[in-house]
Amino acid sequence: MLSERHKEIAGKIWEIANRLRGPYRPPQYRLVMLPMVVLRRFDCVLEPTKDAVLDEHKRLVAAKTAENALPRLLTKVVDAKRKQPLYNTSPYTFGKLLGDSENIAPNLVAYINGYSDTARRIFEKFKFGEQIEKLDASNRLFNIVKAMSEIDLHPNRISNLEMGYVFEHLVMRFNEQANEEAGDHFTPREVIRLMTHLVYTGEEDVYRPGVYREIYDPACGTGGMLSVSEETIRAGNQAANLGLYGQEYNDESWAICCSDMLIKDEETDHIVLGDTLGDGKTFDGFQGRQFHFMFANPPFGVEWKDQQKVVTKEHEELGFGGRFGAGLPAINDGSLLFLQHMISKMHPSPENGGDGSKIAIIFNGSPLFSGDAGSGPSNIRRWIIENDWLDAIVALPDQLFYNTGIFTYVWLVTNRKKPERRGKVQLIDGTRFFQKMKKSLNNKRNELSEAHIDRLTEIYGNFRDGEKERVQINGEREERVVSRIFENPEFGFLKVTVERPLRQNFEATPERIARLDDQTAFANLAVSKKRKDAEAAAAEEKAGQEEQDAIRVMLATLAKGGRYMDREAFEADLDRAAKRAGRKLPTPMKKAIFAALGERDPKAEMCRDSKGAPEPDSELRDTENIPLPRGTKLPLPMQFGPDMPNDELLAAMKPAIDAYIEAEVLPHVPDAWVDYSKTRVGYEIPINRHFYVYKPPRPLADIEKDIITLEGEIAELLKGLT
Repeated sequence: MLSERHKEIAGKIWEIANRLRGPYRPPQYRLVMLPMVVLRRFDCVLEPTKDAVLDEHKRLVAAKTAENALPRLLTKVVDAKRKQPLYNTSPYTFGKLLGDSENIAPNLVAYINGYSDTARRIFEKFKFGEQIEKLDASNRLFNIVKAMSEIDLHPNRISNLEMGYVFEHLVMRFNEQANEEAGDHFTPREVIRLMTHLVYTGEEDVYRPGVYREIYDPACGTGGMLSVSEETIRAGNQAANLGLYGQEYNDESWAICCSDMLIKDEETDHIVLGDTLGDGKTFDGFQGRQFHFMFANPPFGVEWKDQQKVVTKEHEELGFGGRFGAGLPAINDGSLLFLQHMISKMHPSPENGGDGSKIAIIFNGSPLFSGDAGSGPSNIRRWIIENDWLDAIVALPDQLFYNTGIFTYVWLVTNRKKPERRGKVQLIDGTRFFQKMKKSLNNKRNELSEAHIDRLTEIYGNFRDGEKERVQINGEREERVVSRIFENPEFGFLKVTVERPLRQNFEATPERIARLDDQTAFANLAVSKKRKDAEAAAAEEKAGQEEQDAIRVMLATLAKGGRYMDREAFEADLDRAAKRAGRKLPTPMKKAIFAALGERDPKAEMCRDSKGAPEPDSELRDTENIPLPRGTKLPLPMQFGPDMPNDELLAAMKPAIDAYIEAEVLPHVPDAWVDYSKTRVGYEIPINRHFYVYKPPRPLADIEKDIITLEGEIAELLKGLT
């Protein structure tokens, strides 16, 4: 978290922001302060070489140097080693702007226009020009610039990583003022540090001098994951060559991220502005690209309706040739789309001649279990697990994020598992690894210490089933299992539909015959389709009513048969009665009569279809979730999608299904059977269940004793009132 010095800097910036009150409401402070902080940081970086840049620019223009050569030549004056253009050719700095207070607005615009192209684009995305006019009109501009000029934001004083903390703190406070949704939160840096520690555990190659690795974040925000990831690798390998890539759809966050990349001399072209999933106007900015390491904290619990058309089209037309072949999640949470997107950008596995890739992504609890067997979310989990890509899931404490207090989970996904981890998934319970913050920040009341990060990383690296840790629970230290290892098939199950026969008795009582009026086929007899000819319609309706009366009379003749306990016998008498009345009953009318005159009766004979097979009772229909047998060979032989054939699956799993039904179902309902055609495969990851510890309730005698004591105390208090 922020050190005291960084808190002091963030506090000063917030004090300056409060001077905007009046022309701006607190939720609008960010419109001024975020670009102003970036501008001041650029100013601090460039001020030492300002005069040299102006002299060189004057010389190059006089020499009629080609326009496209200027950026490279002027950047070398700022720093001979710098590759990305960052310079300013205007005569202004923050200090010089203050020397002409009457013209500060046009001079500030000229100052911004004097920056190199990428820097200017950053301020365009901030829409800072609009705010300069407003600040000047409200007589706030000079004082804001003057106050900012007194804050030293040079990288020698505050590093890029530290500046990230300051931005994080400011953005959090601005979001708090604007009452942002829980899904639009920023990732605390200690959570990112945990993610990077987990991802790079066992990755010896990243610490090899001269190695080149590319890191990608498809929802990069202000670039925190890219920055911390870079810091983590460089802490152990200064000679590493790293390419940082990201995409962000929010203009403001993109501008902050690009400013950070520009100061660090990273490729700003590698940070793409647009919607990663695709909203019809912007698309995946890295189509066809692959990355070694990927990190993301995508918006969860957020609808993806804006992307639905593009995503659904890709899913239906490209299948596994696109990004979303496994399925689509519910429309109210698109987080699993980001994971599929990232998997599509993995390098081929080492077994297939590639480097492989590793992913860390933060989810809420929904992707663990949402969706029924055969649904989009379940199929996505199935696709990941059956391909042996899911490496581990770490459950994090609640109240860890600024704008939401829910529990979150880090998923580690890779196609280059170590031999000992293949075919297995590690679940880690990190929900007790936290310390209370001295002062909460909105919903963030807990934080991870370095010791917590190191220990969770160690547990992941140990890869031991049943590893224990003494953790704090309700103020007491208890030893709990914090690591469990499972075989991949243990997360799968077969959802089997169990049918029971329809059993009905039939009786032609006046009450049951009256129910015919509620049956569509019977009621439609008295409804005319001749809407344009009123006379013809009335005649048709009258004829229909007469036919209804005739059917009622015919059915009344069956009353002498009493209660039928067999539908076959009732149908035979019904056919004879219809023949005597000279009527022919079509199948829909017969079904209407059965529905009206029949009542469920467990003592009746089962109803059968035309082929003699038992007819299922929809009200008694049930499902059983049958765990996949241990040792099941994955992937299972079943195509993805709810309407795909599953003959191969049934051939492989029928013995296991039959054994389960015989042992668990038939002893209780001997007439049940399985509708094999409805069998579906499901996957869920009930991580909380695997770490649940049962605690028996207190003895009743102790509870009674406490109640008696409390009653006595209440009685004494009441005496004082009376």
